[in-house]
Amino acid sequence: MKNFTIYLILFLFLLVSKVVGQETFESKAAAIARKIEKITKEEKEALKEEVEAINVQLSEGKISQEQADKRKKELAEARAVIIEEKVTLVQNELNDLVQQKVGGKIKEQDSSRIYVIRWDPKNKDKDGFHGEKRTTSQFVFALGLNNTMADGKLQDSNYSFIGSHFYEWGFTYNSRLMKNNNLLHAKYGLSLMYNNIRPTDNRSFVVDGNQTNLELNAVNLRESRFRNVYLVLPVHLEFDFTKPVENDEKKYFKTHKSFRFGIGGYAGINVKTKQILKFEDEDLKYKTTIKGDYNVNNFIYGLSSYIGYRDVSLYVKYDLNPIFQDNLIKENNISLGLRFDLN
Repeated sequence: MKNFTIYLILFLFLLVSKVVGQETFESKAAAIARKIEKITKEEKEALKEEVEAINVQLSEGKISQEQADKRKKELAEARAVIIEEKVTLVQNELNDLVQQKVGGKIKEQDSSRIYVIRWDPKNKDKDGFHGEKRTTSQFVFALGLNNTMADGKLQDSNYSFIGSHFYEWGFTYNSRLMKNNNLLHAKYGLSLMYNNIRPTDNRSFVVDGNQTNLELNAVNLRESRFRNVYLVLPVHLEFDFTKPVENDEKKYFKTHKSFRFGIGGYAGINVKTKQILKFEDEDLKYKTTIKGDYNVNNFIYGLSSYIGYRDVSLYVKYDLNPIFQDNLIKENNISLGLRFDLN
């Protein structure tokens, strides 16, 4: 939760800086974001090489398909932990930056500055258009409400509607698909998804063979929370209604400057499952974290869409496969919230 609070502060300040023209803070925050992006890219490439090595062993018959899947899952979990640890090291810079901003130590730019777009032959993309390149990158953060669906019905009686949340952060590439038109873009990247549900009526999850059931807990729980963490590859077709600017009979393309919406999906693997229980006993407070597979599906895939203006969008995602592998009642995760795509 501390990590997400820090990221949210960063994003809010980025949004404010864009509105009032305070570029100094934005440039420093962007540098920190680039460090996080570099960490993610490096670990992603390392994971790719490790997976390729496993595929070679599988093709040579040295390991079975089951062993290969198990090793890939273990490697993905390890890389996810490494990413979180390395990102944590960058947070000190972010903390200092935010404190400087709050303390007024970072110089503010003149918000009345007038920006003029000029043609510069040295700053053209490969299509000959000034402005953003045909492929750009964004730092993505999303948060909101989380719950499950079963037989087409929202399970808000089983899980707290307000207390269940989701978080997502990652990086995406945004590629303009047409040379002379800014409408269609392919958006793809890598994200970590955190899906949390909070059972109601003093219940928690209990494993019974291949079934994972909600059962009444023997102690009076202050909090019951069930979390799944996924490493996913999201892909969207984005419609961006930002109009090109024409100057000297040349078109200048920008993105995320107007209304836009995207539709697509995601697929990935489960890297962590745990249940968090908090309770009191004789004026003492206890917190128990129980890690395990809980019969959760190792893989995840689903549909997602967003619609918004500039950097902020309303975001919805729905898992097409159920949370638990063999439960008699199939519950699929559904999320609704806000999404920030920061160039």
